[in-house]
Amino acid sequence: MSNLFLTRYRACTLLIVGLLLSLVPQYVAARGVNELQQHTAISRAGPGRERIDLNAGWRFSRFTTNPDSLSYNTLKNWILPSANDFISGTKYQRPSGTAPGSNVQYVQANFSDSAWEAVNLPHDWAVKGPFNAPGISGGMGRLPSNGVGWYRKTVTFSKEDLEKTVFLDIDGAMSYAAVWLNGNLVGGWPYGYNSFRLDLTPYLKEGANQLAIRVDNALNSSRWYPGAGIYRNVWLVKVNPVHVHQYGTYITTPKVSAQSATVNVVVGVDNTGSASQVVLVKTDIHLADSATGRPTGEAVASIPSKSMTLEKGARQSLNASVAISNPQLWGPPPTQKPNLYAAVTTVNVGDAIVDTYETLFGVRSVTYDPNKGLLVNGEYIYVQGTCNHHDLGSLGAAFNTRAMERQLEILAEMGTNALRTSHNPPAPELLDLADRLGFLVYDEIFDCWNTQKTTNDFHLIFPDWHEPDLRSFLRRDRNHPSVVAWGMGNEIPEQSSSSGGTIAQGLRDIIVSEDPTRPSTSALNSASASAPITRVLDIVGLNYQGEGLGTSNNSAFPSFHSAQPNKMIWTSESSSVLSTRGTYIFPVTSSNSATVGTGSGGDPSALQVSSYELYAPSWGSSPDKVFAAQDRYPYVAGEFVWTGFDYIGEPTPYDSARSSYFGILDMAGFKKDRFYLYQARWRPDLPMAHILPHWTWPDRVGQTTPVHVFTSGDEAELFVNGKSAGRKKKADFTYRIRWDDVKYQAGDLRVVAYKDGKEWATDTKKTVGAAAKLNITADRTQLAGDGYDLSYVSVAVVDANGDVVPQASNNVTFSVTGPAKIVSTDNGNPADFTVFPSPSRKAFSGLVLAIIRADAGASGDIVVSATSSGLTNASVTLHAG
Repeated sequence: MSNLFLTRYRACTLLIVGLLLSLVPQYVAARGVNELQQHTAISRAGPGRERIDLNAGWRFSRFTTNPDSLSYNTLKNWILPSANDFISGTKYQRPSGTAPGSNVQYVQANFSDSAWEAVNLPHDWAVKGPFNAPGISGGMGRLPSNGVGWYRKTVTFSKEDLEKTVFLDIDGAMSYAAVWLNGNLVGGWPYGYNSFRLDLTPYLKEGANQLAIRVDNALNSSRWYPGAGIYRNVWLVKVNPVHVHQYGTYITTPKVSAQSATVNVVVGVDNTGSASQVVLVKTDIHLADSATGRPTGEAVASIPSKSMTLEKGARQSLNASVAISNPQLWGPPPTQKPNLYAAVTTVNVGDAIVDTYETLFGVRSVTYDPNKGLLVNGEYIYVQGTCNHHDLGSLGAAFNTRAMERQLEILAEMGTNALRTSHNPPAPELLDLADRLGFLVYDEIFDCWNTQKTTNDFHLIFPDWHEPDLRSFLRRDRNHPSVVAWGMGNEIPEQSSSSGGTIAQGLRDIIVSEDPTRPSTSALNSASASAPITRVLDIVGLNYQGEGLGTSNNSAFPSFHSAQPNKMIWTSESSSVLSTRGTYIFPVTSSNSATVGTGSGGDPSALQVSSYELYAPSWGSSPDKVFAAQDRYPYVAGEFVWTGFDYIGEPTPYDSARSSYFGILDMAGFKKDRFYLYQARWRPDLPMAHILPHWTWPDRVGQTTPVHVFTSGDEAELFVNGKSAGRKKKADFTYRIRWDDVKYQAGDLRVVAYKDGKEWATDTKKTVGAAAKLNITADRTQLAGDGYDLSYVSVAVVDANGDVVPQASNNVTFSVTGPAKIVSTDNGNPADFTVFPSPSRKAFSGLVLAIIRADAGASGDIVVSATSSGLTNASVTLHAG
């Protein structure tokens, strides 16, 4: 079946986040025209459609024991019909009679919630701590994510609104969400990572309406930190009875060349009114502005109006095609540009426009070649990807567009061109950003199927919900040009069994029915090349097997390539090397990869792992070992490294810690040494060299202190206190240059890297003095005064000369004057249990971070100050508005 996917041409809808990178307002993946994320209370979506931001002004309360006698089991029969639009067979029928929960006080308009916490969405109730919450393991991050949460908000509707069809769109609520309006159970959705829509229309009344949402998180529900609450955006959508339905356009390009692209457009229209209507549907295609995502100029192509008769209560789709001359293609930088088009669909009844629906898309071709790898628009693109969990460090799971954009900017600086959404549907804005910035995306949905990984994970609802979850996910995301593959599972327990092949086939059939233009895959960590599942997958994705598990060099690439010669192979998860930033533990292994442990890169008392970037868990490998395997088997399309950033939970190898050690960057976004090893490989044309470790070791005078260099050059010469320690070339299948016999003496290190015999790049490290002052910098000094925009303010503890003191752990306190707040602080130390909202935190390896958010409606200067006892203080001025 993989030959179906050997060469695929397609254009995909881009629902874009856009404004200029330097300004970074947060445009959402809107389904209508000009719908802004998080910035305005109401954003007009063009004639006939409104999309209203419902994020502000909620009341919230968390209960550690069940306060209402409700559960998914009692609500299930009323929740299941919410999935009907995404079920191909028999639909669920809503039971007659009064639904559960109507007598619960929290759904009643007369209940006083004045004592509840006032919150704005997105909201993660657990991230504020405290740590070591009862019953929460290190794997789930030790934060209080369990319990029942209730959210309440009053929404006002006019008499005119009662003539509309009104939907509630929730981009993600963790988990088992159930929604009531005016005491009536509307519906819900159990899977916390999926976006969903509910029809509020039958329950509306003129004036004040009481909206109440319940979520329920169990202990042992996840392998990593799940977050808690309504942690993504919430919208109110008002449309006329005749309207484009949810995820109502699907755009593909079956033929693409430099001269022409054929654009196929499917538009689905609903009639929720009481009478049949004659409907006209027209679509104009424009170039889209790369900054705003809005259509520009005259239409470059148009699909003329088509007429159809739409019976009351019916849904009907229209298919049409049009050609674009000399198309501007979407592709990944730096060799291509992520160009965009906007398809503007108007729906008329008579002379009146009743709906306007804008779809942004990219035109590009993708080839999945079993021997060459991935080609985009005919150009070979080696996949330089990272896996990433959904939390945003000290912000927790509460989505913020700027926080995600910052992560992507840092990854792009390293040379990343691809993302894997491990292991669940992402926030829609992540895909918007990927579209705009030109990342390739491996879009993944499930971490388990019928067999559990933890007691209360998705396996409990997989039988009922895998189809609607998968179809909803596919329809939401299938129009993004960044998405190049669908991930149906990760390290699934059934992967080696016949049942795994059967389930995979059923999931693949759903994928093909919704989007035949992209291949499906699943990440395999134990299945052999002969396992039934490998015959189903269109892309073979291997977790760790390609480089050989642990210290083994027995690569699985040849066996899978031989067994599936017509399928592309990539490493869906690689390396898993561990480290804490700026920590170096001696002695250093002479191997290119070693298993972490006491005396082997690990310090269990300090909960730290050496940053020589050579130590991995039992299944993992150093980047060096992974690179060698990729280079020995050039038919492999590339890799997705575990992980781009450290994340809350899964603190291998020390379960008593709070967060992971896997990241190329720590949880604060500070670069580990590993960042430069990947940059050296992924950006070979960038002149760069990086020395490790630091060179301030007063207790190591005369002791062997190995010096390693990461460089995009092919050889380097190291100077220790001005004296050459030798000039060395990179040997075949080696990716760092090592001087393992250097004896420490205070002074300096200098490396000169060469490429093709010419000087290429330099780097230095020197012995620094005692901590003397603080140095403060902000990633951005101009903020939108919208209540969402962020500035990441970093503080370094430096000596009198301004050099970072590499082992400094001084306590730093942040304060703000002006219209902004400190959202959280962090230092990247997985063993730091200071709560994230604390304004005071110790530096770790000389660095500490504060995240500053401008107030809604803010205008004016914001002064962020940092103080530390005995050190010269520092401040930086930001501006909002």
